[in-house]
Amino acid sequence: MIGLDNYNFSGKKALIRVDFNVPFVDGQVGDDTRIQAALPSIKKILADGGSVILMSHLGRPKGKDAKLTLAPVAKHLDGLIENDVLFVQDCIGDEVKTAASNLKAGQVLLLENLRFYAEETAGDKAFAEQLASLADVYVNDAFGTAHRAHASTTIVAASFPNDKVAGYLLEKEIISIKKVLEEGKSPVLAIVGGAKVSSKLSILENLVEKVDEIIIGGGMAFTFLKSLGYAVGKSLIEDDLLPVATQFLASAKAKNVKIHLPMDVVCNTEFSNEGAITTKDVSEMADNEMGLDVGPNSSDLFDEAINRANTILWNGPMGVFEMSNFAEGTIRIAKSVANRTDSGAFSVVGGGDSVTAVNKFKLSHKVSHVSTGGGAMLECIEGKILPGIEALN
Repeated sequence: MIGLDNYNFSGKKALIRVDFNVPFVDGQVGDDTRIQAALPSIKKILADGGSVILMSHLGRPKGKDAKLTLAPVAKHLDGLIENDVLFVQDCIGDEVKTAASNLKAGQVLLLENLRFYAEETAGDKAFAEQLASLADVYVNDAFGTAHRAHASTTIVAASFPNDKVAGYLLEKEIISIKKVLEEGKSPVLAIVGGAKVSSKLSILENLVEKVDEIIIGGGMAFTFLKSLGYAVGKSLIEDDLLPVATQFLASAKAKNVKIHLPMDVVCNTEFSNEGAITTKDVSEMADNEMGLDVGPNSSDLFDEAINRANTILWNGPMGVFEMSNFAEGTIRIAKSVANRTDSGAFSVVGGGDSVTAVNKFKLSHKVSHVSTGGGAMLECIEGKILPGIEALN
C-alpha cells in the first residue's frame, strides 16, 4: 500500500474519497471533526502542486434530496483552507467533467452527494469509472466507509492500478489497530461493552486470541454472569447464547486470558433515570431489578487491570451512560484509560458509543487514537479484511 508521503502529486488531479457525513444545525455544519480530519491529506496534495477532487456521501438519501446536499460542507471547507473550494451540483455527468477538466493546481472541487445515485452503494462499475475519469490518482481517506464495497470506496480503485494511495487518516487507522492487535506491548487489554453479546461475539472470539485480559461490561455482561449461575433479575439477557458464553469463558481460561466481569451493579426496577436506584453485589439482585451500570467495586477492579496494561483497546460503554445515574462506570473507564495513556500506554478507542463517551467527557485528546470508523473498526477487530483497504493493495 502506498502512503501520501511516497507519492508526488505535482501536476496531478487527485480524486479523494473522504467522509464528510457530518451533522447539520440550521443548514450549516454542526460538527466539523470529520472535515478537520481530512485536512492534512488535502493540504499535502495542494502543497505538492496538485489539485483535489473530493467525493463523499451524506446520510441515506433515496435519490436526489436538497436536504442532504454537500453545498454547506463546501462553504465550511472554504473557510478552513486558503485555497479556492469549488462545488458542483452533481458527481457525474458533463458539468462535473468540465469542472474537473478546468481545475487548476491549488484548487479544490467538492462533488455532490454520491448517494444521490443508487449505483454508489451497489458498487456499480460504470458509475465508478465515471468518477475515475475525473482524475489522475485515487486517494482513500475515508476509513469509516472502508468496510463497504461501494463504487467510490472500492470499485473505483481498479481504474488506478499504479496510482492509488492511502490518505493520512486511513493510514493512521490501520497503523493504530495493527499496533493493538498485532504489535501490542504486553499486557494487552481489551475493554468491551455494549448491550448484546450477539453483536460483539465475533469480536470477543478474535480478541481472546490476541490479548492478555478482557473487561466485559454493559448489558452484555449479564449473559456471562447468568452463565456462571448468578440470578440477574430483569437485566438484559440472551438466553440462547448462554452455552456460547460458558464456552467462551472456558476457552479464555484455557488460553490464560483473564476475563473481568462486574462484581457489583447499579440497579433500577425500570429502564429510567429515576426510581428505586440501588447498588448491589451481582449475587444480591432482586427478581424485579435490572443492572444499568457497573458499580464502584467493579470500577476499582477494572482500574487495576487498566493500570497493568501497556496496550488498551476500548469498544463499548459500561452502562447506560446517556442517563446521568448510570454514567459513572463509563466515566471511570474513560478517565482510567486516559490516565494510563498519560503514563505511557498506547490506547485506541473505537465504536460509536465509546467515541461519544470520550468526547462527552472531554477526554478524546488524552488517548492515543480515537477511531473515526465505527463499523469499519469493529470489522477490523473481528479480523475481517476491509474491501476499501484491500483495494489499495
